[in-house]
Amino acid sequence: MIRRQQRLITALLVAADVLATELALFAAFILRFHLPFVPAWHGVPAVGPYLVLGPVVALTWPLVFSLQGLYRPSRTRSTAEELFAVAAAAILATVVLFGTDAYLRVYSQRNLPAAEHFEYSRAFMAMFLGLDIVAVALGRAGARAVLARARAAGFNSKRILIVGAGPLGETVAAKMLEHREYGYSVVGFLDDEGARREDEVAGLPVLGDCGEVLDVVKKHAIDQIYLALPLAAHDRMLAVLRETSREGLEVAVVPDILEHLVLRAGIEDLDGVPIINLGEDPMGGLGGATKRAFDVALSAGLLLVGSPFLGLIAALIKLGSPGPVLFRQIRMGLDGKPFTILKFRTMLSDAEAGSGPVFATADDARTTGLGRWLRRLGADEVPQLWNVLRGDMSLVGPRPERPEFVAEFKQHVPQYMYRHRVKAGITGWAQVHGWRGNTSIPRRIEHDLYYIQNWSLGLDLKILWLTLRHGIWHENAY
Repeated sequence: MIRRQQRLITALLVAADVLATELALFAAFILRFHLPFVPAWHGVPAVGPYLVLGPVVALTWPLVFSLQGLYRPSRTRSTAEELFAVAAAAILATVVLFGTDAYLRVYSQRNLPAAEHFEYSRAFMAMFLGLDIVAVALGRAGARAVLARARAAGFNSKRILIVGAGPLGETVAAKMLEHREYGYSVVGFLDDEGARREDEVAGLPVLGDCGEVLDVVKKHAIDQIYLALPLAAHDRMLAVLRETSREGLEVAVVPDILEHLVLRAGIEDLDGVPIINLGEDPMGGLGGATKRAFDVALSAGLLLVGSPFLGLIAALIKLGSPGPVLFRQIRMGLDGKPFTILKFRTMLSDAEAGSGPVFATADDARTTGLGRWLRRLGADEVPQLWNVLRGDMSLVGPRPERPEFVAEFKQHVPQYMYRHRVKAGITGWAQVHGWRGNTSIPRRIEHDLYYIQNWSLGLDLKILWLTLRHGIWHENAY
C-alpha cells in the first residue's frame, strides 16, 4: 500500500512539475513578445519554434529533476531545501536547453539557407527560467502542504516499530513524534530489557522482546522496522535482521555511532563487503565538479561586473593611509594546506608589529576609518573572488583561519580539523547565522560540520542569498 501511494505521489509530482514548466514557457512567451516590458526589436517571431520547446522541456525537466533527487522519496526535506534544490535543477535544465539551442543554431548556420536560420530570444530564456523556478516552487509548496495534512491525518502514513527502547530508540521516536507531517506513526518498541518491557518509553508501549519481532509485525501491521540497538547488542541486531529478511520486511538501521558521524557517511563495497565510510567527501565526483563550475562562472562574472567598484575602493584605500591596497595573509585551506588569501587592507600596514596574530576587536585602534566601514559591509572580502577563481577557495564553505589559530583550536575543539576536508569559503553557514569574527569557535564548528554533512548546490544558493539578505552588515564584523 505504502509503495503504491508513493508511486502515485511521485507521478502526480512529475505531472505538476511539467504543468508548471509548460505554463512558465507560455507565460514567458507572452511576457516577452506580447507585453510592453521588453521591446521586441526584431518583431514577434513565429510561434512554431517556441511550441517545439513544449515537448522538449516535458522530457528534459523530469529527467534533470530526477537526477537532482527531487523525486526521491524524502519525508524530511525542508521547504527551504526543496526551494533551492528546485532552483539548482531548473538552472541546470536551462543550461541543457541553452546547449541544445547553441548546437542547433550552429548546425543551421552551416547546413541551412540563411532564411531558415533561427535563434531563440535570450530575454525569453531568462524570463522562462525565473518564471519556471517560481511556478514549480509554488506548485511543490502547495503539494507539500496538502501532503503534510494528509499524512498527519493518516494517508501515506508508515507504521513504525522501533527495536531498541534505549536512548537511541527514544531519540528516533521523539523525532518522529515531533514531526507528524512526515507521516511516521510509531506503534511501539521491542526490547529485551525486562525493566523496559513493563514501562512506556516516550509515551509509547514496549510490545515485547526482540525475539517476537515477526509476531508483532503481523499483529500490528508494521510497514517498517527501525533497528536502534546499542553496539553491545550486535548479536541481537543480527538475529532480528535474519528474522526480518526471511519475510522481506523494510528495515532501517540507526547506527549507534552518531557521535562519530562528523561528515557524511557513505556505503562502499569492498569486493562484496559493505563498508560504512564515516568521513566521505560530500563534494567529490560530479557534485564537486558542479560546485567548481558554479564558483568559476559566478566569481569571474562578479569580478568583471564589479571592476569599477573595486577600482574605487582601491583608490580610497590608497588615499586614506600609506601602504598597499591589498592585504595578503596565509590561511589554512583544503586538507590543511596553506594558501595566500587576498583582502582589501583595512588596518594600518604595521598593525601586528607589536601584538602578533590576534583577532580584531570592536573599536580596534589598528583599523582605519575606511577599513571599519569596509569590514562592516563585508567589502574587504571581495578580492577573495580571485582566490575562488584560482581554486584556493570556494564561494561557500568554512571560513579559513590563520595557521597560528588552527594550531591552537585543534588542541581544544573536538573535530576542528574536519572543516578542512572541503575548500574554505568567502561566506558560509556559520557566517550567515552570526558566528563570525571573535565569536564562539565550538558553535562555528557545529555550523561548519552541518554544512559539510548537508552540502548541496541548493544549500550553497541559499547561503549566498542569506549573505546578501542578512550578512552584508553584521555587528561582529570588525
